[in-house]
Amino acid sequence: MSFWSDRRVFVTGATGLLGSWLVEELLQRGASVTCLVRDWVPASRLVATERLARTNVVRGDLEDYELVLRAINEYEIETVFHLGAQAIVETGLRSTLGTFESNIKGTWTVLEACKSLPGLVRRVIVASSDKAYGPHERLPYTEDAALQGRFPYDVSKSCADLIAFCYYHTYGTPVAVTRCGNLYGGGDLNFNRLIPGTIRSALRNESPVIRSDGTYVREYFYVADAVDAYLQLAEHLPDERFVGQAFNFGTERPMAVNEVVHLILSLMGKTHLVPTVLGHASREIRRQYLDCSKARRLMNWMPKWSVEAGFRETVAWYASHLGAEELQRR
Repeated sequence: MSFWSDRRVFVTGATGLLGSWLVEELLQRGASVTCLVRDWVPASRLVATERLARTNVVRGDLEDYELVLRAINEYEIETVFHLGAQAIVETGLRSTLGTFESNIKGTWTVLEACKSLPGLVRRVIVASSDKAYGPHERLPYTEDAALQGRFPYDVSKSCADLIAFCYYHTYGTPVAVTRCGNLYGGGDLNFNRLIPGTIRSALRNESPVIRSDGTYVREYFYVADAVDAYLQLAEHLPDERFVGQAFNFGTERPMAVNEVVHLILSLMGKTHLVPTVLGHASREIRRQYLDCSKARRLMNWMPKWSVEAGFRETVAWYASHLGAEELQRR
């Protein structure tokens, strides 16, 4: 039997990219899943595949303490995956307060509810980001690097991490934090992000748009590997080697934005398209990538997907799901 068979799991941010894939895998493994859903997004992978109908759905805001407490208590949740967040950097720049409310207050709301139900909740995974580290001269980031976000989204993640550790050290809440590179995969509907935006432009035979100058360096992490990392880490809780700890997960292959765009165009046979470089992005970290040796050492974890293989799968998903729409545009 799967570790997850009949386990009662609560997922915030369930209709997002990672949430949709995670819920799908939890259902496949036999878990009883309860999802917190704020907005109804018909095109979400979880909604469109009708898998959301196989879960308990709680409608409301992440920051609503009484709602979150009720959901965890009434559905007798033992495992919490806190993925809910405002995750778009540009949106954070436009709406700082909303980003702080969702990412910071939302995190303490979930953790306070978990703390209030210690007899139920046995493991909590808080989804952070490599952005929580902020800019550092020494790379790659290791988990002991200072949390020094400067821009709204980055600061919100630095704060959320510190709050998670506060609940562990003060109240013994069995929480661990994940810090991943930039996630991508089929079902990401935020086309202002580099990978889905580039793929959609290529399907339309249009020049892809690069917001930055193209030299910014990131890790690009396939969502199927992220799901595997989250589940493996949760399965180790509440082991004392894992609670109150952060873990980096990624490919350990830093790539410049230009490199990503040209690789996607090559895989799609669209090398004749010339990217439009705007050079607008400035309030973002210029270079960031992760050291994942802690996860290898303690969990024997390694990504299964190469960047090229992950890109091919992602291109295939968008070609299938957007193909008819894009053909109609021509």
